[in-house]
Amino acid sequence: MEGHQILTTVLFLGVVALTVGITIWASRNSSGAADHYAGGRGFSGFQNGLAIGGDYMSAASFLGISGAIALSGYDGFLYSIGFLVAWLVALLLVAEVLRNSGRYTMADQLAYRMKQKPVRMAAATSTVVVSIFYLLAQMVGAGALVALLLGVSSDGLKNLTIFFVGALMIFYVTVGGMKGTTWVQIVKAVLLMAGSALIVVLVLAKFGFNLSELLGTAAQNSGKGGAFLEPGLKYGVSTTSKIDFISLGIALVLGTAGLPHILIRFYTTPTSRDARKSVLWAIGLIGVFYLFTLILGFGAAALLDKDSYAEVAASGGNLASPLLAEAVGGGSGSTGGAVLLAVIAAVAFATILAVVAGLTLTSSVSVAHDLYNSVFKNGQASEAEEIRVSRIAAGVIGLIAIVLAIPAQKLNIAFLVALAFAVAASANLPAIIYNMFWRRFNTRGALWSIYGGLISSVGLVIFSPIVSGKGVDPVSGKNLSLLPTSIDISWFPLENPGIVSIPLGFLLGYLGTISSKEQSAEDRYTELEVRALTGAGAEQASKH
Repeated sequence: MEGHQILTTVLFLGVVALTVGITIWASRNSSGAADHYAGGRGFSGFQNGLAIGGDYMSAASFLGISGAIALSGYDGFLYSIGFLVAWLVALLLVAEVLRNSGRYTMADQLAYRMKQKPVRMAAATSTVVVSIFYLLAQMVGAGALVALLLGVSSDGLKNLTIFFVGALMIFYVTVGGMKGTTWVQIVKAVLLMAGSALIVVLVLAKFGFNLSELLGTAAQNSGKGGAFLEPGLKYGVSTTSKIDFISLGIALVLGTAGLPHILIRFYTTPTSRDARKSVLWAIGLIGVFYLFTLILGFGAAALLDKDSYAEVAASGGNLASPLLAEAVGGGSGSTGGAVLLAVIAAVAFATILAVVAGLTLTSSVSVAHDLYNSVFKNGQASEAEEIRVSRIAAGVIGLIAIVLAIPAQKLNIAFLVALAFAVAASANLPAIIYNMFWRRFNTRGALWSIYGGLISSVGLVIFSPIVSGKGVDPVSGKNLSLLPTSIDISWFPLENPGIVSIPLGFLLGYLGTISSKEQSAEDRYTELEVRALTGAGAEQASKH
């Protein structure tokens, strides 16, 4: 068994070494803000599509969704559907026009026809908050994964793992910038697809490639029978849970088009046509991967023994894929099981590293470009100053994510990402859509929609059962909320705030606009429209 532990550790460290090497290599080919922020706009549609897939197929997808399916059956697969359909919104409404009308960040596009300072401050605030929510999910996944891989059980060592991941992500961003991060994401996407495909083939082979037999066995072993394969097991229990599902669906479908770390990827392509192509490649890649999660989730329910299944449940579902890899490789204690567990865990860890790097880069760029340069320095900061501030911001944001991730380890990471989607759809999407398609939209409308959506979504999460009042798991005895059981401030009954906060973000954007008499934003709409449709001036700074 000790030999297996050494094998898993070596494979795991090999993946880390590979990503560190890529980052150092990329840093030698980077100079200036365009390289650090946008990878020199030199990535083709196919390369950027792989990178988007690498950014999007996060630990939530690989670990969280497969775990949700393993525990909740059909209802767990609804996460996959929501994440995939969301790309149609990004493709049809956002990708091309955002690439054409901005430079480095979401705020560039908003501030082009509005008052620079307040809009950039609002956009930067929203970007950092959404990124930290998303970062929490990745850090939690890292803690669970490395604890399983290295046989760590104490909370102190799990916390140390989270700190290690945070230190690595700060290194990627400060040293490699967008070029390094993009190449890490491309390599990770290839590794993830190959690793997932291998496990899927091995799972299907156990059932003679008969999907019906796999599903039947999963339903039987789950202890829930036919209900495991039907809608309603998790979200059909009560009226509240049904509304919660609608809220989750809205957040997933609309959230992608407002995620800052996805939006910033559109700036790395040389043309708007490449931006469109990259989304099409990403949809194909992500679509195949989410079909894989179906097999991974139901495979875990079908093939894991009672002890392993209980371990999956205790982890909030996050260990379903790694334990399934061990099972199809020959089981615990076997060389094949150890090798496959190590490979899948290492791939999942590469997944986490790539996504946290993208998130940290996005928020640190927004702090440097939108806050430091545009708000505090009135657009007069040099590129070297901006990049230095970006690197400092990456360190601060990384430390915040580490501190917040430690108490969040008991939550399912797919769920944590769904919260990030809800915040993105509530705060960012209304402002982006209004700005691109409504001539009258102005500064007050942008501020009301961003701050209103942000405060309402985060506020409702604070007063939801996720933070307090959910009680104790009858099986594991663990508290299911973040705060101790003695504290209950959960007056908002839904776990996902999207059904309230997203419409509120759009409504506040409308009310803020019609209650303001500002004319300058309306006057500049035609210029923005021309840029959005043609790409003219896309690489110039958005200053006026």
